[in-house]
Amino acid sequence: MRARVVAALLVTPLAALALTTPAAQAYPDPKLTITKVELNKSSVAVSSLNTVPVKLTVTGGYNSTDPQDANLTLHAFLRRTAGTGMANLLISTELVRKTGDTQHGTWEGNVNVPSTANGTLEVSGVMTGAYTSIDTGDMTTETPAPNPPKLTVIGTNQPKITARVLPDPVPFGQGYSIRWSVINAQTAKPYGTRLKVWLADDNGCVENFGGPAVLTDTNGYLTKSYPASASDYGNCLLLPGDPAPVGGTNVHVNHPGIVSATPSKTSAPVGAIVPVNGTVAGAPTGCPVNLQRLYGATAWRNVGTAKVRQASGKFVLNAQPAYKGNIPYRVSFPACANFKAGVSKAFTIRGT
Repeated sequence: MRARVVAALLVTPLAALALTTPAAQAYPDPKLTITKVELNKSSVAVSSLNTVPVKLTVTGGYNSTDPQDANLTLHAFLRRTAGTGMANLLISTELVRKTGDTQHGTWEGNVNVPSTANGTLEVSGVMTGAYTSIDTGDMTTETPAPNPPKLTVIGTNQPKITARVLPDPVPFGQGYSIRWSVINAQTAKPYGTRLKVWLADDNGCVENFGGPAVLTDTNGYLTKSYPASASDYGNCLLLPGDPAPVGGTNVHVNHPGIVSATPSKTSAPVGAIVPVNGTVAGAPTGCPVNLQRLYGATAWRNVGTAKVRQASGKFVLNAQPAYKGNIPYRVSFPACANFKAGVSKAFTIRGT
């Protein structure tokens, strides 16, 4: 669909929404016809953070006599079919008509190929206008390219991006910093120059790319401080490209697993159900919590499980005293999503 993310750096809330919201059907523009797509090279070698332009020519037409479409432009998509690299999809620059008219013409432009596209890519389709990373809600999807040409990319000295979050995990309500690093994956050494990168948060990681670039140091490091509020979203480093990033890494910082649990009764007849109410800080929706009972002196074993409720972070587990006397319990929260593991304080239910 038009303006959908090309870097595939998905923000968690959007991913969760996609699980519950039916996807609307998208269709190619019925006015756009593509008869041929050509690349002026079948293979290209690219090193480091350089890009190599490959000329792309589209022959086709747009069924419109509207004067506003007289200077119609196009853009094309190339998707990975083989190999491995950080960039699985490339987008051409704006394709400008060189011959003919809007109804029957030839459009030309470039695909700026990075080393991160290492492998084989194929022209998968074409859309009208210049590419925009902003999701406009337009449900038009790309028009497939007939007999799509392939491009083999030999990418060397590709970048490797890492992120170190401090502190880790990040306490709730506290700011943090991320030390980003961009180095040569092939040599495991810095490129030796200051590198331009984009830093973004939340939707800025998946749309509306661009803005002022910032520079790493000559060792490829860049440290940024973030407010506590930024921990609720993804933070990313993107490698600038034209018209979209050629790679990047998205980080969702870790939080501690802070669990509290209280039994509704401190004593109950053997075999009776005793609800245990609790919360997990940060409300990691859908994550499991386990009620554990102490066996012997040190062995905690699961005797029940539940899931954290949406928004509230609350949960309810059921304890059931198995014998007369004091029985130690606790609630365990296993590591889930970006939350570390944690356990509640132990509590006792007396079986009577």
